[in-house]
Amino acid sequence: MNLSITTDYAQDTGDPTPFLERIAAAGFSHVHWCHEWHTDYLYTSRKIDRIRQQLAAVGLQTLDLHASAGVEKNWASPVEPRRLAGLELVRNRLDMAAALGSDVVILHVPDKPVAGPLHRSLAALQPAAAACGVRIALENGDFAVIRGLLAEYPPGFLGLCYDAGHGNMDGDGLDQLATMTDRLISVHLHDNDGNRDLHNPLFSGTIDWPRLARLMAVSAYDKAVSMETTMANSGMTDEAVFLQHVYATGTRFHAMLADNRPTRQ
Repeated sequence: MNLSITTDYAQDTGDPTPFLERIAAAGFSHVHWCHEWHTDYLYTSRKIDRIRQQLAAVGLQTLDLHASAGVEKNWASPVEPRRLAGLELVRNRLDMAAALGSDVVILHVPDKPVAGPLHRSLAALQPAAAACGVRIALENGDFAVIRGLLAEYPPGFLGLCYDAGHGNMDGDGLDQLATMTDRLISVHLHDNDGNRDLHNPLFSGTIDWPRLARLMAVSAYDKAVSMETTMANSGMTDEAVFLQHVYATGTRFHAMLADNRPTRQ
């Protein structure tokens, strides 16, 4: 059974070493690399190699990696110097994902993107992603924008990352996902009350988990149960207790997926 948790369950900057060790000790097989996901930080090749060694030492694999739209570096910015710097940042994460053995990098699309800069950046990233053997997953914000981009670019380059919390706050996330299951290549599983982006453990809020399991079971996604859950709003202060709870909820959802998988003839 493959279960994944985000590396930033307790903090999203700084040294990830203690968190990797605790994630491995809790029994997870994979991590969603989310450190520095919203900063301008560039990982050096030496740092990436060090992370690769740390993951191998504790027996963890990298499922996918959350790429950055930083403070000054933003790949979709209409301000050209910021856009070009943002491209450098995303290329850094593509290289990092490939070095860590992952084939998916996740990006946020602005809610109201400027078409010209957005398309110029995607055109520049497409050959870079292909060279790395990494696909880009667009995380759900504005589904209309994402739907248009998925229609324009091939599945070998662009796919969907379904963030369950965002979908629940939108109100129609599962309806939207039902029309895009063939492009699903990444998931961010966590729960909330439909109003706030809480990133709480599964089964703690108002998400329709049985329906999500049915949709994922027939989708193109066939990887680990990937939970982007954090401690901040969970009410838990003990990391070991939190990780054990998240592992248990992931195990429960994994069983739901298995129960909904189509029977092969």
